[in-house]
Amino acid sequence: MARAATTSDVFNAIAEPQRRRILVLLRGGERPVTEVARELGMPQPGASKHLRVLREVGLVRDRTSGRQRLYGLDARGLRPVHEWTGGFEEFWAGSFDRLDAYVQELAQEERR
Repeated sequence: MARAATTSDVFNAIAEPQRRRILVLLRGGERPVTEVARELGMPQPGASKHLRVLREVGLVRDRTSGRQRLYGLDARGLRPVHEWTGGFEEFWAGSFDRLDAYVQELAQEERR
């Protein structure tokens, strides 16, 4: 069952694929909701709801510019995700070390 869209948990917020797409889009700079909706091919009310959830968990900031509200990425909100995934760095580092050793071994065999 899907979680409520008003979650205050950053992990639940980014579990929604459309919200992750919005974050990727906002990496390129601030955008009005109409542009977010158009770029992602979704209705404006849907984009507004996703942006509200992302703002509530601290992943998106907004500001008014003239008659538009602009939304931008606030990557500081990803800190809990970064801290959690950081615990897995040893796993990936070990995997990459093993992969590097394997590639070097293959290269040595080809030279023979």
